[in-house]
Formats: sequence, C-alpha cells, structure tokens
Amino acid sequence: METILIHNAVVMTMNEQDHIFTGDVLIENNQIKQMGERVDAGAVDRIIDAAGKVLLPGFVQTHIHLCQTLFRGRADDLSLIEWLKEKIWPLEAAHSEDSVYYSAMLGIGELIRSGTTTILDMETVQYTESAFQAIKESGIRALSGKVMMDHGSEVPLALQENTEKSLQDSVDLLEKWHGAGNGRIQYAFCPRFVVSCTEELLIGVRDLSAEYGVMVHTHASENLGEIAMVEAERGMRNVVYLDHIGLAKPNLILAHSIWLDDEEKRIIRERGVKITHCPGSNLKLASGIAEVPLLLEQGIDVGIGADGAPCNNNLDMFQEMRLTAYMQKVKHGPTIMNARTVLRMATMGGARVLGLEQQIGSVEIGKLADLQLLDLEDFHVYPSFDADWYSRVVYAATRGDVDTVIIDGQIVMESKIVKTVDKKIVLKEADRSLRKLIERL
Repeated sequence: METILIHNAVVMTMNEQDHIFTGDVLIENNQIKQMGERVDAGAVDRIIDAAGKVLLPGFVQTHIHLCQTLFRGRADDLSLIEWLKEKIWPLEAAHSEDSVYYSAMLGIGELIRSGTTTILDMETVQYTESAFQAIKESGIRALSGKVMMDHGSEVPLALQENTEKSLQDSVDLLEKWHGAGNGRIQYAFCPRFVVSCTEELLIGVRDLSAEYGVMVHTHASENLGEIAMVEAERGMRNVVYLDHIGLAKPNLILAHSIWLDDEEKRIIRERGVKITHCPGSNLKLASGIAEVPLLLEQGIDVGIGADGAPCNNNLDMFQEMRLTAYMQKVKHGPTIMNARTVLRMATMGGARVLGLEQQIGSVEIGKLADLQLLDLEDFHVYPSFDADWYSRVVYAATRGDVDTVIIDGQIVMESKIVKTVDKKIVLKEADRSLRKLIERL
C-alpha cells in the first residue's frame, strides 16, 4: 500500500475542536500517520499537491439501497406504500445476480464521485452476494445486509421468505463477508420494516445480532400509513413495539423516524437507538419532515443518507446536506441547523451512528484514511477571502468539486476520475441488465 503525503491543503479535521489548518497529512498503510502545518515525511510513494484544495473526511451516508440504483426514475410521484407495492417490490423481485451487481456498481460510482466513502446499505431479498462483490471490488467502506421479509400482503413471490431461511441466509452471509476487504465490509441485519416482518423474525434478529455483535438496520415511522398498519396489527407504534420485543438497543439504526411521539423519542434517547435522516427521499415521497434539531438537542445520534435512487433521485450528500439545513429553517427559523452542524452530521455524526467513530469521520492521527479533496477554485464557491469554510462546503460546493477520494489509504478517485469502477462498462451494463430485468417483470 502506498505512503501518501497530501501537501499544503486546507484541512477541515471535524475533530472535537473543529480544528482547521493549512498544512500536510501523511498516510501510511491505511491510516493517518502524521499531520500538521509541515510534515517531514522522508521518502514517500506519492505526493499530492493540494494547494488551493480542501481536505476533509469522506462523507458517511447512513441509509442507501444499492440494489435500487437501476430503478432511478421508474417510481416517481408516489407515496411510500404505493411506491413499494406498485413499483419497487416488483422491480426488486425481478433482480438477477447480474442486475444486483451492476445496480450496486452504478450506485457506488456515483457515491465515490460525490465524496462518500462509507455507507450503510440495505439490499433486497436475493443475490446479496453480488452487491458484496461490487462493494469489495470498488473499495468503498460499507455496512450491508440482505433485506428480510417474511410477512405482508401484495408482496411478490420472489420476495416472500420463510422465517427460518431468512435468518439462516443472513447468518451465512455474515459469516462469509463480515470483515472482508481488509475490514471495510461489515454485516448488518436488515429486516425491512415491521410491516414486512413477523415477530418471530424480529426476535431472531435481536438474538443473532447480539450473538455476533453487529448492527441492525430497519425502516421505522417513515409514513403515517405505515404507522397505522403497525398499530392495527401489533397494537402499538413502531418504536414502542421494537422496544417491547427487545430490539431497541444501541446497535439499532432506524431509517427516517419522521413521525415519533414523545414516548418513542424517550425510548430512542434512553436506549441509545440511532437515527438516519433522509431529507430528499422524505420530501419526494411527501412523507414529512423529521424533527432533527430536537433529536440532536436530546443527544440522539443522527446521520444523513440519500436513501435509494428511485426516491431521490440521486445519491449526492451535498444535496442532502443542503436539504437537511433548509427544510428545518422553514420550520424553525434561519438560525437553526447551521452549516457546521450539518457537515458534522455528514461526517462524524454518521460515523457515530454506525459505531465507527473511533475509526473514521474525522481527520486525526491514528484514524483510517477515508478522505476527500475538494477543488474550490471556481466561480460558484468564491470569494475565498476570509472564508467560512463550513459555509463554502455545505451551502456552495457541489459533487463536481470533489477532486480526489481516498478510502482505507487507497486512492479510489483522482482528478475526478473514479479508478475502481470502470465507468464505460458500468453504464453500458447497467442499461443492459435493466433491459433484461424489465423483460422478466
């Protein structure tokens, strides 16, 4: 593995002190070895001249569906339940090994291109190994797992699982892939949401996740119709039910959590449950606006994710950061959710949600080298004189400004060209595999 010196960058560390300095960062093996205004590194394999560029941690997206990237633009202008039953579930049911692989590669290329270095990914019922293969080859860091669905109406046959087999298939994947790719790949149990899961399955997930020491990721309280379905069947609201069966623990990550009552917020706070906020998806599906400022004020860990391409329709953290800030300002006034708060959610906040805060999320000695370089020498991010760096990154920069991305000490994008995903092949194969998928519908 190369020894890399990043020279003369503006370094936004995102550490506890929010230290910003102009200087050098030395990467040795896959870690940040030295940093400061001037690093005497001796002989190195690579020197990256970062004059005029900004170095910051790679983005950590805490809710992604790589298996859905092929479906971009095929499920527009619907609410959640109709979106799932009429479009997404039938499309997922028609997946093959090939289409899952290229869907994942397409999404990963987009994620790396826009500065994301770590994701929490939820796959579909089948062919999860194809997504893991794409994750391994591309170099991205990921927590991922097969989606689990053993219950519900209007579910295509290919997504209907036997409870015992769903649990066993998940364990088999975990035992094969957890820790793969030099530790970049971690497994997470992914029951889709309460509507799609029997209590037996959820209790099995509770026990197995404790046994193996891994995270659990599910959707909860995204949509009022979904909540009504859970209450009608289980007799309680989502989070209360999850707590009732013993799943509400620090290893539980809930996607969306828009419609929480006071009791649910208390449970989340007291049990150490984590939340992932998906503003673009929530707005497009008209699901609602999560109470992010209140959750943060109560000490709850909240990350940001784009969700899937068919409900967004892109995986761009720059867009998600701006939406995170803007939608709250409309509700609570212009001073809420400033740029520094939002950028912290997109980096260290996401790392905390995934339980990786000791490894990633900030530029600090001893942490893994998951970094991005932004080239902010352009019209839309000037003037730079006496600049507020948080404002420039969150409110002005775009994914087109990401110049270089490093994950686990490996340069995966340089001069805006992704090196680990063959763009020409992936674009061609994405169209081909989607055409075949539609023929199977």
